[in-house]
Amino acid sequence: MLVYLRLLKESFGFAMNALRSNKLRTLLSLLGVTIGIFSIIAVLAAVDSLDRKISKELSSLDKNTIYLLKFSFGPSDIPQWKREQFPNVKYTEYVYLKNAMTHTQQLGYQIFTKRETIKYESKTVSDVNIVPVSYEFIDIQGLEFEKGRFYNESESNSGTPVIVIGNDIAKSLFEDSEPLGKNVRLYGQRFTVIGVLKKEGSSFGDSNDTAAIIPVNFVRRLYGDNNPNLTNVIIFKPEKGVDMEEYKSEITQKLRNFRGLKAGEIDDFFINVFGGFLDLINGIISSLRLGGIFISFFSFLVGGFGVANIMFVSVKERTNLIGIQKSLGAKNRFILFQFLFEAIILCVIGGIIGLAIVWLLSILLTNLLDFEFVLSFWNILIGAGLSIIVGIISGILPAISASKLDPVEAIRTGM
Repeated sequence: MLVYLRLLKESFGFAMNALRSNKLRTLLSLLGVTIGIFSIIAVLAAVDSLDRKISKELSSLDKNTIYLLKFSFGPSDIPQWKREQFPNVKYTEYVYLKNAMTHTQQLGYQIFTKRETIKYESKTVSDVNIVPVSYEFIDIQGLEFEKGRFYNESESNSGTPVIVIGNDIAKSLFEDSEPLGKNVRLYGQRFTVIGVLKKEGSSFGDSNDTAAIIPVNFVRRLYGDNNPNLTNVIIFKPEKGVDMEEYKSEITQKLRNFRGLKAGEIDDFFINVFGGFLDLINGIISSLRLGGIFISFFSFLVGGFGVANIMFVSVKERTNLIGIQKSLGAKNRFILFQFLFEAIILCVIGGIIGLAIVWLLSILLTNLLDFEFVLSFWNILIGAGLSIIVGIISGILPAISASKLDPVEAIRTGM
């Protein structure tokens, strides 16, 4: 054991000597390893951070939440021209299903509409995500408030002009003054602010910080129920432990009966389970991760060839020393491990530089973008492990060639 520790120490010395003696050659060769480690770990850290952010934001939603509308969240066997003929779900269908469905914890109604501008006195906020929903939305979405409240059933059903605004909108319109009870203008009418949502931060998709939530019946009264520019959706939150296939079949049966669809006619609506949407997102994240690793592989390939080149040069420069070591009794495996450890140490140095760059970049981007980039312990472990693997692969051939040198020929060649 002591022999191998001494061997490791000597190999580290030779590696550092290679860095000092041939700075430019060694640094250029290690650049590939550094870039390779940086690329892979940066991709993994970015994807892991995105995955963590999405999981945190969507944690309030039950994966069994169902969205009933005329579009599908995923691929469909129904031709697009046929899907475009499907009708919007209607408010009357929401009322019917709310009374008819069993094993339902909450059932709400939402309209996807275009972005609008909100005004308060001389201040204006444009490109606001307007979210017209029924009163059940607070329990389905799990909204958190900084101040105020959500509108109640009576306000929702009557379409009372009340509004719940996101944190960023509140700061832009009211700065440090109290927003509750103030009147803002939207759709050319006055809305009373009754609530301000808690700060959410940067988000996957639209953030609630830049959203405004209003009673869905106000928008229905404004645009009607058959506006082709709007998309309506009924949101189901089933009871815990319910059989999802049976629950979906119940929705299908009741809605088909309500719409008068005959046997043999296809469903003119889609039942989208939120868990399937999560699977789609996870699939995209996995593809991003694999794509980044595949591209980074080529950087590793270049880095590996660079380190192998350094090691072959190192073997040639130390041929005489290898011959002397062998003539004094050094075994082949001692020479092999000496050069192999040297290659590994060089690659680990390149890996450490790559990890340091990722760490500094993650701190910089976290502060600049209000998005938490996390360099996890596992990513660091992966970076270190890959550095060692590249060192073994790029150093094994030069190390074998050094271990097989004839001591007499090696001494004569080195003279």
